This record gives sequence, structure tokens and C-alpha cells, in this order.
Amino acid sequence: MPYTQALLSNGMAIGYHAKAAPPTVTMPRLKAMVSGAIGGFLDVAFNFNTQAMLDDNLLGQFFRIGWKMVMLGDETWLKLFPGLFTRHDGVSSFYVKDTVQVDQNVSRHLENELNRDDWNLLILHYLGLDHVGHIGGRNSILMAPKLKEMDEVVKMIHLSTIQTRDNVQGKTLLVFHALDLGHLHNTMFCPVEYLYKAMVVVSDHGMTENGNHGGSSYEETDSLALFVGLKNDLSDNAASSCNSIYQVDIAPTLALLFGVPIPKNNVGVLISEAFDLLTDDKQLRVLELNSWQLLRLIQAQLPGLSCRNLPSHDGFTDGLASTIVECSGSMEKMLCCLYMNAINLHSSWKSKSLSRSKSRDDYSCTVAAYHQFLKTASEWLSRRVTDKPVGLLAFGIVAMAISSLTLLGLMICMSTEDQPGENQRLCNSITGLHKWSVNEIFLLGVMLILVMSMASSSMVEEEQYIWHFVLSTSYVLFLRKAVQPLAPGSAKSFFKLMKGQTERLDFRISSIILLLISGRILRGWHQGGVNWTYLPDISKWLEQAGVNHVRSIQLASGLLVISLSIFALFLFGSRRKITQLVGFCFLICGFLVLWHLYHNNAFVSASYDAAIQAQIIYAILGIATIGTFVALPWFIPLWFPGTCSKPNVKSTLVTFDGQCIFSLVEFRDSSYLIGLAYIICWCLLQLLLQQPINSMPILLLLVQILSSMLYFSCSGLQHIEVEVALLYYMGMAGHFALGNSNTLATIDVAGAFIGLSSHSMFLSGILMFIITYASPMLFLLSMLMYISVKSTSYLANHQNVDSGHLAKMILGYPCLVPVGLNSILLTSYTIVLLLMRNHLFVWSVFSPKYLYVCATTVCIYVGVFVVAATEIYTCWVLALRRKKQISIR
Repeated sequence: MPYTQALLSNGMAIGYHAKAAPPTVTMPRLKAMVSGAIGGFLDVAFNFNTQAMLDDNLLGQFFRIGWKMVMLGDETWLKLFPGLFTRHDGVSSFYVKDTVQVDQNVSRHLENELNRDDWNLLILHYLGLDHVGHIGGRNSILMAPKLKEMDEVVKMIHLSTIQTRDNVQGKTLLVFHALDLGHLHNTMFCPVEYLYKAMVVVSDHGMTENGNHGGSSYEETDSLALFVGLKNDLSDNAASSCNSIYQVDIAPTLALLFGVPIPKNNVGVLISEAFDLLTDDKQLRVLELNSWQLLRLIQAQLPGLSCRNLPSHDGFTDGLASTIVECSGSMEKMLCCLYMNAINLHSSWKSKSLSRSKSRDDYSCTVAAYHQFLKTASEWLSRRVTDKPVGLLAFGIVAMAISSLTLLGLMICMSTEDQPGENQRLCNSITGLHKWSVNEIFLLGVMLILVMSMASSSMVEEEQYIWHFVLSTSYVLFLRKAVQPLAPGSAKSFFKLMKGQTERLDFRISSIILLLISGRILRGWHQGGVNWTYLPDISKWLEQAGVNHVRSIQLASGLLVISLSIFALFLFGSRRKITQLVGFCFLICGFLVLWHLYHNNAFVSASYDAAIQAQIIYAILGIATIGTFVALPWFIPLWFPGTCSKPNVKSTLVTFDGQCIFSLVEFRDSSYLIGLAYIICWCLLQLLLQQPINSMPILLLLVQILSSMLYFSCSGLQHIEVEVALLYYMGMAGHFALGNSNTLATIDVAGAFIGLSSHSMFLSGILMFIITYASPMLFLLSMLMYISVKSTSYLANHQNVDSGHLAKMILGYPCLVPVGLNSILLTSYTIVLLLMRNHLFVWSVFSPKYLYVCATTVCIYVGVFVVAATEIYTCWVLALRRKKQISIR
């Protein structure tokens, strides 16, 4: 941006690093700049459904004094301030695939508006840079042209203000343009008829290297405030752009510049350099007004607080020391003391001004006293934002704890019936007589580690290390269990091997080795977290190798996903027509996905044809998956005692060698086919939506699912709760392996618009959720295959079917264990958040993590609902069909 840089280097602009408070998304940052107030993390949700701003703000002040305002650009302004604009032309800020029209729609009005004189405030909100960042990151090939375009906009407005000043007596211009150091949103205010001409260039937030934002990293919170046209003595570019302010400081500065009241909820401090042209008495006056406003806000927070009760000075002398009181004690007393010091020094300066005995030191000490109060008060008020009604929160936590204990009690009660002959397990557990297995102890230890780590901000930021450690340790424990029959000196193990169980043992060991290898690759794919993202990882290495290498891996991964899926599908039985039909449908879907990936570049904005192609894929995937779920239980063959044969009872991954129990055979086969259909659909959907670099992790997650099912099919019926918990752990570890973290900046916004030809808040929100929780939902859907392989084990080990026992053991655990584990984590973290409400990192670390915990809860409940609804529907249809067949016979 050469023109903007020239303004800085020539001393015509003063630049600041304006630190934005998290969450670094548009709506709360706009509210902060016009009101000076710090919002909460709930604004992240409201950012997608913006409501009218009711708090006191600058635009409301301007409207009350009769200003005419015009808005062009992001429609968030129209939602925040409905009815305030004389003219407006809004565009959607969420359709990130558009990087051209979204800015042209603003610029086409610019020349005409600059030539008109019927407005007092013009707001131009450019979105192109933000969209370029979301699509290709800060280093996108589209970034340099877009920055040049924005520089031309700044140049056009600045030259227009100079011409206006020369041609029209008394007409002035102030431009508020959002263009940040991270290359993001661009917002412009253009008020006229003020004391002098100025242009202010600001940004609402920054961006990470991959173009996202929302978290609290330096790159995301480092925004820009650039005052152009304020005469100053600075000519060095470095000296004029090294100052730091807070983003909320913009609101009181603009309010005082334009002579309107400071918004009553403002916690910002005025920018002193903006008032350098004023005389000393007027500069002290604006400091006094800002101090008075913050004092009133403090008194609103602390009813009954009065600074008049402090010891006052009987008079003022020529010595400054006698007018300054040493401030100590509680924060309330200290704030009052600092305020009274500033007021007393100001009064002393004014009295000396009347007697013409004032000095420059008197003025400097008064300014320093005001700034000391303003800084202390602003910091204290910013922290007070986190204060909430503790009693009401505690009541909610108690209700959550009761729910968690209820779920835990149900799991314990189920465990008393998981094996014959152990009905006293609960009593034994309570009296300490039950001998816990290593896996059960590890399960409890994992929950303890997770709960304890939540109280550490560093562990929250780097949570992925915990899940990868838990998962790797779980694999080692299962490997230990698998190789136990090979232990030397075990006669029982020797005879088991001699009876032909060597093949099963090989399957179990091989599957664990596959899990370990795939888990290690996933661990190194994305560095993840917050503090160590700069370290090298596989994804960075591939991206440095070039786009062509990434696309090649993407296509190869997609082809392998399709091949593995079809292979797993035909394990069910390649000669069955229903299997061939399901396989053919998903094979078509797979090749359509590959064709779309091959012909469309994810690094540039999608065309209309690409959106139509994606919509066709969505439709075919939906029809194939829903059709499999609805139709398969009606068409799967029913078997009766006279028709049982060996090929018909061999399915999934285990040979059925027990008595034919026909009421469960169809249930087992249906669960396998429907569960695999869900998995294939989800994997193909992720190949379409995820970033190209994440195609290989999707393949590895599928490998983990199939390997784990191979292991579980040979593990018998013991410790089902531990196996279900392992699937839950795998889903959470995969969540971080795909590049997610506990900061909002890692949410992939660009993928949420694939297949959308126009913006839809509802549809893009669903797609964003699907992308973010790809791994947890995938492993929840795999519970259907798990139920199938465990049904096979049940058939092989039980001569008579106890439907109640089967429902508790086969269906109960896959539904209750994920819900129970998540409930414990949700309750624990709610308690942590309540205790940490005054912590330094409550907004930057703990609040975004809590949003993720709540979203994970939604994911768990949706996944469990799908599993339970599928199995209930399948059982109902099969029971109805069997009843009709029996009545016919």
C-alpha cells in the first residue's frame, strides 16, 4: 500500500497498533469501536444473527444531533443500527467465496457520495480482504491486488478531502477506514462539518497465517488505527506507527472530537495525540470529561461509592507534592484517590493559570495524573465485565452435576449385568472387593487427567497433546491385552492357540499396529494448539512443496477412501443384490466427488457451476444414505430355522459359529450396512468440504475405524464400556488432528460456502458445524458398526437371546458412554469457568474453550440420537416383518 505508507512517512498520519479484545469477529468489534464497551463471547453466536444494538453508542449520538448518515458495505451495520441511515446498500459478510463483487458494490457509489453534500457520516465497509484471507490465507495470490485496490480507495478519499477543503469553505472530512495489519475488514466513516479535516483508517481485527480469526493470538488481535490529516511533528515512519492503544479507545476519542457525549458504557481512554492541536486547557478538559465518564461507570458498578468521603486538601500551594496523596488500600479507594489527585492537580493548574504562575511541569503532572486514573479505571472496568450472578450459575452447575451423576449411575448399574455371574459387581465395587482391570483403571484415570487439565490455561491451549497421549496409551494397553496369550509359560494360552485361535490373534495384533501407525501420522499432520503452531509439521511441508502436490495427495486419498469403503461393504457379502445396489450408489457418489475435486481449485473463489456440482453431490449422497437407512430393513432377507445355512450367517468380520438365532441376524446385518453407509457418506462429504490438505487425515480416520472394528470383533464381550470410550477418544484426537484447536481462528469458514450459490445463514452454519466436528461425528456414526460386530460376538456366545440384556449391553453402552463422558467434562469445565471468571485469560482461553465444549455436547447428542433412532427403527421394521411372515406361515 504505497500511498498509505507515504502518508505515514511524510508525517501526515499517525499509526497505532489497536489491540482488539477477543472474540475477534466483526460484530462485537464494531460494537466496541462505536460504544467503547467490551462484549462477551456470546457475541460469537450473535455474530451470525446480529440484533439491534440498544446500548449507548456513537451512531446513536450522531443521530440525536441530527446527522444524516449513509452506509455502504457489510449489512452488519444495518442490523446493528436499523433506521439510522438515510441511504444504504448492504452486502452479506458471510459469503466468503465472493472477493470481487462485494467490494465493487461499495466502490461504485463512492465517487458519487464524495461529491454530495447531503450527509454528515458515510460508512463504507469493504469485505474483500477478509474473504481473500478466508479462502487462501494471508499469502494468497489474491492478497496483493486486493491491497492495492484498497490503497487506491484510501488515495481517492484523501485527495477528495483535500479538494473539498480547497473548494468549499468550512467543509471537512473524517474517514474511518478499516484496513488492518492482518489484511482484513475495511470500514470507513466520513463525517463532515467539523473543526478540521482528518481521515481515520482502522480495522476490526487481524488474521492468522491461514486467514482465519476469532481467537486471541497476537495476529488476530493486532488491528490498525491510522489517523490521517492530524498535523503533527512526526516525520519518521517508525516513530509514527509504533504506539499501542486499545480498540475501545477509538470511541471516546471520536466522541470528544465531534463534541458528543462519550457512550456511557465506554471503558476506553482517549488517544491524546488526536488532540494535540487543542490548547492546554482544552486538552485537560477532554481528559476531565473522559475521567468523569469512567468514574460514573465505576459508581454504577459499585453503588454507594463516593469519592467525596476521601480526605480533601484544604488549599493548593505552589508545591505539587502537597496536592498529591499516596494511593493505597482497596481498589475502590485507590480509584477514588487517583481521581481526586487528578481533579486537585487540575484545579491547582487552573488557579495558577488565573494568577499567571503556572508552569509546564504543572501541566505535565496534571496530564500524568489523569492518565494514571484513566488507565487504572479502564483496566478495572474491563475485568468487571466477567462478573456474573454467581448464585444463578451455581444453581445451573448443581443441575448439571445431578445429570452427570445420574448418567454415571446408569452406567454402573449396566456394568453389574454385563456378564453372567457378576450381579454383585456394584456392591463389590462399593466395598472395594471388585478387582478393577487395567483398562478400567485407565478409563477413570483419563477422566481425572482431563478434568484436572481444564484448570490450566496452557493445557487448554494445547489440549491436543492430552488426547494424543491418551489414545496412544490406550493402543498400547490393547496391544498388551492382545499379546497376553503369547506369554511364555502359559499352558492355557498354548492350548487356545492350538485350537485354531491364531488367526484371531493375528487380526488383533495387526489392527493395533495399524492404529498406532495411523495415529502417529495424524499426530504429526498438524502442529495444532496455540503456542507451537510455527513448528514444522507434515501439512506445512506439503504446502511448501506446492499446490500440485497437495492436490495429488487429495485425489489419491479420495480414491483410497472409496476403495476401502467398497472393500468393507463387500465384506458383508458381494453376491447380495442389496449390497451391490448400496455399493453402486456410493461408488457413483465417490467418483463425483473426485471429479469435482479434480476440476475445481479450492484456492480461488468457486464458480456458479462448481456450486451446482456440489449441490448435485449433496443430493445424491443424501438420497443414497437416507434411502439405505429407510429401505434396507424392509428388504434385507429374513431367515427362519428351516432356511439357515452357513453363507447366510457369515457377515461382518467374524465367522458365526454358534446356534442360529434368527431374530438377531437381520439386526446385525442391517446395523453393519447402515452404519457403513453413514461412514462412507460422511467421509465423502468431508473430502468435499475440508481443506485439500486434510484429505489424507480423513483417509487415516477411516483406516482407524476399520482397524478398530477388526479388533473389537475379536475381543469378546468384556469391558464394552472401555471400547466405546476408546472410540470417543479417537474422535476427539481426530478433531485436533484435522487442525482444530480451542481458538475460534481454526474454524474453516471458507468450506461452509461450498455448494451455496447465495448466502444462507442456516445452511452455512450447518456446513461449518459438519467441517469442525468431522472426526467426533464420524466415530459416533461408527457405533452402528460396533453394535453389529458385538451382536456377532453375542450370537457366538449365547444360546438363548435375552432382549433386555442385549439392549443394555449392545445398544446401551454406545449411547450412554459418550453422553456420560461428555456430561462429566461439560460439568467440570463449567465449574472451572466459574472459578476462573476473574482470570487474566478468561476471554482469550477459557471462554472459547467453553464454546467448543458446548458445541461438542451438541455433536454428541446429535450423533447418539442418530445411532439410537437408527437402531430403534431397524428393530421395529424387522420385528414387524417377522411378525407378518410368521402369521403367513
